[in-house]
Amino acid sequence: MSTVPLYAAPAYVGGHGLLSEKVVVVTAGAGAGIGASVVRRALEEGARGVVVGDTHERRLGEAQEALAKEFGEDRVRTLVSDVTRQDQVDALFDAADAWGGVDVMINNAGLGGTASMLEMTDEQWSKVIDISLTGTFRCVRAAGQRMQRSGKGGVIVNNASVIGWRAQEGQAHYAAAKAGVMALTRCAAMDFAAYGIRVNAVAPSLAMHPFLAKVTSDELLEELTSREAFGRAAEPWEVANVMVFLASDYSSYLTGEVISVSSQHA
Repeated sequence: MSTVPLYAAPAYVGGHGLLSEKVVVVTAGAGAGIGASVVRRALEEGARGVVVGDTHERRLGEAQEALAKEFGEDRVRTLVSDVTRQDQVDALFDAADAWGGVDVMINNAGLGGTASMLEMTDEQWSKVIDISLTGTFRCVRAAGQRMQRSGKGGVIVNNASVIGWRAQEGQAHYAAAKAGVMALTRCAAMDFAAYGIRVNAVAPSLAMHPFLAKVTSDELLEELTSREAFGRAAEPWEVANVMVFLASDYSSYLTGEVISVSSQHA
């Protein structure tokens, strides 16, 4: 019987070349959350090049400098990118053309917030839907069109949430958006299958990082953590690991699936 305490995070898992020579595009990839972790994982797994989009220019600059120093300047490109702007989405894929075009698209951009439906404004609703759902649609469409034209297939991985399945107070807009991402994933998989393009999603529960801690109350974080069977939140890289698996040839027969990355009680 294992003596590892439930609260202990596992040791970091090293790269195994799962994305060797692939060209990867990641949205919301700067900072310290899941997106930043999946950028690092893609590089550790041998990606030939990674294009990182984010709305935060300073964080992008810091990410570019740190990643270039560790992995080489010729493997990382960063662009200020807002997924509500189709021209900026297209620019991410144009940047990937420098390495021969996109092979893997990781859609991580999303926006949350807390508001009761009794008080939620149209603006609050529309902003979350436009970034979290319609933004994902724009990226999936753009990636799929380029992968179709290339004739070499590809993989798209979307970031959904367990909230797309489960009710949580004050989360109607976010839950609707993430349930929409799940449905979009399944339908896009069917539209793209004939071209050798796979589309899957992850549905994390709670992945702790500094930005989440900054915008979420200690009381809510404690409540959410108490629901986790392991007694802790996931590390962002634990979610990124599953995204990399879905992006790799190890998941070659998976498409239209949503994988829960969660230890939440049912």
